[in-house]
Amino acid sequence: MTASALGLLLALSAASQVIYSSPGGNIPGKELQEQKEVYKQLWDADLIVRLDDLPKTGAVPDYRIPYSGHDYPDKTGGTLAAMVKYDKAFYHGQSRAYQAEREDLQFHTTVKTEGQEIVRRGLFGRVISIDRPSVVPVWYGHCNGWTAASMRHAEPQKSVTRNGVVFTPADIKGLLAEIYMYSHTQSLGGDDKDELNPAMLHISLANWLGRQSHPVAMETALGEPVINFPVYAYKTTLTKLAPNRYDARTLITFTLHVPKEYDKAPKSNRQLYFHYVLDLDAKGNIVSGQYQRDSGRIDMLWTPLQLVQGGQEGNRGGNPHLDVKEVLSIWRDSVDAEIAKKWTNIDPSEDERALAKNDLPEAPMKDDADKPAEAKPEAAPAAAAESTAPPASPTPAVANP
Repeated sequence: MTASALGLLLALSAASQVIYSSPGGNIPGKELQEQKEVYKQLWDADLIVRLDDLPKTGAVPDYRIPYSGHDYPDKTGGTLAAMVKYDKAFYHGQSRAYQAEREDLQFHTTVKTEGQEIVRRGLFGRVISIDRPSVVPVWYGHCNGWTAASMRHAEPQKSVTRNGVVFTPADIKGLLAEIYMYSHTQSLGGDDKDELNPAMLHISLANWLGRQSHPVAMETALGEPVINFPVYAYKTTLTKLAPNRYDARTLITFTLHVPKEYDKAPKSNRQLYFHYVLDLDAKGNIVSGQYQRDSGRIDMLWTPLQLVQGGQEGNRGGNPHLDVKEVLSIWRDSVDAEIAKKWTNIDPSEDERALAKNDLPEAPMKDDADKPAEAKPEAAPAAAAESTAPPASPTPAVANP
């Protein structure tokens, strides 16, 4: 995300505090039921909604803090540089992966309609403006691709050679952001149209980060813009207002993007403050919530699911000329083997299950660069690291970068 896009996010957050007085209310029954089913399926455990049974803090292990990656804005060419290297290694330099990414970037500057509907792509569908079809909004980029990749994979540490081409850690992160750009995701509350109910926000954070120490992704910008970040810690302070009513102040910590891709990313994070009231039923279950005026607001929480090949069901919009197994093989060779083995993801692929059992066969070197894509798939100096630990107590404001 560019500095302008981040400024847009903060402006929208600030504006929401004025435009919306106290949205929220009861958690939609359909949404809560869906989250119970999703949680049961992914964790083989019940989603807890009783306030007293939910942890007030949660964080991922240090080794699982998502890395600060680039969001590859469309205006600056997306992931084209990484695609050039991939084509050189696997297609003798023919512009296959590059051309697919180029066409995707051009898609957002060309009006395309089906009947009277404007085409939207992926979970975070980008609406193309008929009035200004040639203008690419500043927020268009690969923020959801980077967010998903940094949640499911440790930051690459060393360069990897394939077919005589050297992929640096920065190149590998570009490949990861591309293969996750349109991959299947699961909402953990909210959608990309209306802001997330604060009661569902509280339940999801406490169950995913608090109980499972698993990161969650957030889509932060209200309305049309789509701006994503990975969240890795939260802390809640509760004050009892009445027998079945509590004041909640929650501070989340999320990984921030960087302005370009680095071999070793600087540690960069920000925090977002939420202030809301929770209402409980007679059993102490959270049933509704309302934001206070000083609270931040977001559209939704989500998590990436098992990656599948671009162009196939579950990743229809993905680059079909990037072999996801090849990219993940390159990633595995770039990280410490012990980290790769203990890295667990929800909805794991067969390769991830095998890796956890330490019986994944060594990926063969591919000498036939002409193999069909459907069968396969500048280092920068590191900046000084910031502290990634959340402060001891929340402050009633949306944090500025």
